[in-house]
Amino acid sequence: MSGALVYEAIMSTILVIDDDPHIRQVVEFSLGKAGFDVVLAEDGAAGLEAFRAHAPALVVLDILMPELDGLAVCRELRATSRVPVIFLTSIDEELDRVVGLELGADDYVTKPFSPRELVARVKAVLRRSAPAAPDDEARPMLEYGALRVDRDRREVRVGESEVELTATEFNILVTLLAMPGKVYSRGELMQRAYSDDTVVSERTIDSHVKRIRKKFEVTGVQPVETVHGVGYRMARW
Repeated sequence: MSGALVYEAIMSTILVIDDDPHIRQVVEFSLGKAGFDVVLAEDGAAGLEAFRAHAPALVVLDILMPELDGLAVCRELRATSRVPVIFLTSIDEELDRVVGLELGADDYVTKPFSPRELVARVKAVLRRSAPAAPDDEARPMLEYGALRVDRDRREVRVGESEVELTATEFNILVTLLAMPGKVYSRGELMQRAYSDDTVVSERTIDSHVKRIRKKFEVTGVQPVETVHGVGYRMARW
């Protein structure tokens, strides 16, 4: 059994936060049929309580909810946790999707959505979040100046400071760091950061890179350099 499958089997609780009872029912049935344990919450406040009580492996989070919306919930989660987050968003909420990615969401599914697509994205994000398998031939430790990345622990440090990244942000950084002189197009980063068949826009990659840069600001190091008209590479310092 691969490391990814072990991870999915052990870390199987999914928290679904949505104020629409029909959507909650559809998502609960689909994820339950796929073998996940599902915890439901009908609003943002109840969702935060459920997160603390159940410590889920992943959160499926609606953006538009009364009182405490999904963006506010994601902000609260990111203050203390790197749990993967998938947003549920309407097709005309592009700005909210971008803001959500900048807050640290790992992916989004647009309403109306296919339950099968949602299950596939949940599994894909969990695979990206899983620690490296013991037989992974990739170097477990990557170093670049003061930057050190432990693939097994999924830890990123600059000197003594730890930088907390989401699963997708981590994959983008590791891709660039593994070959620091190479310039990656946005398409190449999509393939590396999203190892499944997930389709995202170039703007999504730009949002993740922007978030990585913001998280590194406190360290005094900026790891990602833009190569205009081409893509990104590790910054030289």
